[in-house]
Amino acid sequence: MLTVTSYWVAVVMCVVTMICWGSWANTQKLASKEWKFQLFYWDYTIGILLFSLFLAFTMGSFGGGGRSFIPDLFQAKWDLILSALIGGAVFNLSNILLVVAIDIAGLAVAFPIGVGLSLVIGVVQNYQEGQCDPVLLGTGVSLIVAAIVLNAVASAMRGGGSDKKSVKGIVVSVLAGSLMGLFYSFVSAAMSSVEIAGGSVILQDGKMTPYTATTVFALGIFLSNFVFNTLIMRFPIHGQKVDPMDYFRLGTPKLHAVGMLGGAIWCLGTCFNFVASTAAGVSLSWGLGQGATMVSALWGVFVWKEFSGVKPKVKALVVLMFIFFISGLGILIASK
Repeated sequence: MLTVTSYWVAVVMCVVTMICWGSWANTQKLASKEWKFQLFYWDYTIGILLFSLFLAFTMGSFGGGGRSFIPDLFQAKWDLILSALIGGAVFNLSNILLVVAIDIAGLAVAFPIGVGLSLVIGVVQNYQEGQCDPVLLGTGVSLIVAAIVLNAVASAMRGGGSDKKSVKGIVVSVLAGSLMGLFYSFVSAAMSSVEIAGGSVILQDGKMTPYTATTVFALGIFLSNFVFNTLIMRFPIHGQKVDPMDYFRLGTPKLHAVGMLGGAIWCLGTCFNFVASTAAGVSLSWGLGQGATMVSALWGVFVWKEFSGVKPKVKALVVLMFIFFISGLGILIASK
């Protein structure tokens, strides 16, 4: 498998994560013009699973060290496989709520609140003493929390919808972020550390490489979708009920491709983040990856024009949000 031992290579991979995690939701925005987000989400999870297999049989199987995908999967302990599957289910529930929040409140609101909150929870939960400077790590997280608050205030002031709808979007975003901050620990517990000794890659027996863990995690997402997405189709938080047969009646090759592309983009960022965590540490790689909030807000503000026509003071709050996010991420990088 391909391994990463350099901290700065890991940082670059986390930047790729940031871009992928902050950009996949654009595919939902594109597809939502023609069909419901629940239908989009089926293709999204299929795309995640298929692309995870592609990465497992390429980057996870080629290279001069470590175990390739199939042998690594067969040597993994069942309780650790279950841990990665549970991580996939927890993530899936949180991400479905995030997709609902995007549908209600827009990309520039749902992502900074939901994913930003998950950043704080994930950094605190996955922190390991000695990996980072706790003062700098705490400062970076605090600045990002401030950015989340600024975004919530700006979204409340921007108008363009009913107060009830704005409140619902923020509440669903908070629920999504609270759950999303929990899934990473299930997957990281199942992943092996990577050490280099005498030119050889040393992995822990019973644990999985990041590529294998990504695939098992993706399988957990796909399987749990039959429960969570089916429920949200029948009992929607927002909008009308969705007939499952609409997936086959209304779906076109283009719509299916857009959804799967979204899943592939997200999966690439996730796998890179798992790989980077072996060199940068779980807490830091998670925190850097959550710079996706800034990327998604940029898409929402400048491409989808979700804050167009707002008052100058609202624009000032959005600018401050970006400043706080960028400053917080810079401090997170320096905390290693």
